[in-house]
Amino acid sequence: MTDSKHNIGPVSGLRNTGLSRRGFLRGVGATGAAAAGAGLLAACGSDSGTSDGGSAGSDEKILNFANWPLYIDVERVNGEKTYPTLQAFEDKTGISVNYTEPINDNEEYFAKIRPILASNGDVGVDSFVLTDWMASKLINLDWLEPLDKSNIPNFKNLQPKLQSPQWDPERKYSIPWQSGSTGIAYDSSLTGEVRTISDLLTNPDLKGQITVLKEMRDTMGLILLDQGADPADFTEDEWQAAIDTLSAARESGQIRQFTGNNYAQLLAKGDIKACIAWAGDVIQLQFDNPNIKYVIPDAGGMLWSDNMLIPINAQHKANAEAWMNYYYNPEVAAQLAAWVNYISPVEGAQEIMAKTDPKLADNPLIFPTPQDYANLSIFRGLSDDEELKFSSDFQDIAV
Repeated sequence: MTDSKHNIGPVSGLRNTGLSRRGFLRGVGATGAAAAGAGLLAACGSDSGTSDGGSAGSDEKILNFANWPLYIDVERVNGEKTYPTLQAFEDKTGISVNYTEPINDNEEYFAKIRPILASNGDVGVDSFVLTDWMASKLINLDWLEPLDKSNIPNFKNLQPKLQSPQWDPERKYSIPWQSGSTGIAYDSSLTGEVRTISDLLTNPDLKGQITVLKEMRDTMGLILLDQGADPADFTEDEWQAAIDTLSAARESGQIRQFTGNNYAQLLAKGDIKACIAWAGDVIQLQFDNPNIKYVIPDAGGMLWSDNMLIPINAQHKANAEAWMNYYYNPEVAAQLAAWVNYISPVEGAQEIMAKTDPKLADNPLIFPTPQDYANLSIFRGLSDDEELKFSSDFQDIAV
């Protein structure tokens, strides 16, 4: 990520995993997704839990945690995959962690847990990681347990910009696992600077050479900002103006296509010149091509988080909160950030990182500057009616 005065080149301290967390989704086949779903459903219990986190097994030193693939630090020891920070948590607390990676898509995972939560059942995990908008949906459905902050004293280390999202203003139910930003990426060997969404969507030199994201909130949030609206508090008229702008860019041929993470391959091969992009993907691209730049648009960029949440009837709620507290220790957060290459939501992690890897600590794609944070917005939660209308408006163009 950058502020309005500079671009970011490759950073030597980063680990080139070759895949971002979001990018991994496109690499898993139907078999892997089906296996993950089967594992979840096999773990699911009956509706015997209680709304305060469950009495059955509540004193057990067990934590069942569900995450996205490739979203934690990993090492190979004698050919076996290990998770260093997880192992340290187990050693420190005596809590045994059943760590699984069944989440490849927010909607896909929601479809699996929805019937269980709707019947007041136990989904078989004590905490899972979902993106802002899905966390908002679960809050509105009253399917999450409120966090006991007395069990999470390190909550105080949450980055100020992330402390009060519109959809959970007191962070009563959620705490970020990792965060990320959405802005503009471009190949500087093929085009000049692209600093605004208006330029991206109207510059004739870019016609047919750009992509935008299928993620409604990312693409529309940037257009709203470009038009002077606030993604955290916009009107239907402002939404309609943004939709009209997107439609005009599609109809004119300015937009080559709507993409998931596959924009990264298009940009890397020179098939497109610029795109709406996630900063975490750009880090990976810059290893091989230092001409690829990432900017927060002049009007502002989008900030999102994947959040740790505790579902109703979780059997080991206090253990989940101990896990949250542990990962908000700045030393642990720094170790995690060095591997996953997303924005660390933990204050103090940058200072810890600076002692061992100054280049990594200075990378605003992982540790945004105060000016960067000031230029980032979080998309507001939507009602069911708004979700239906806005998604329909967007999909009518994105097909």
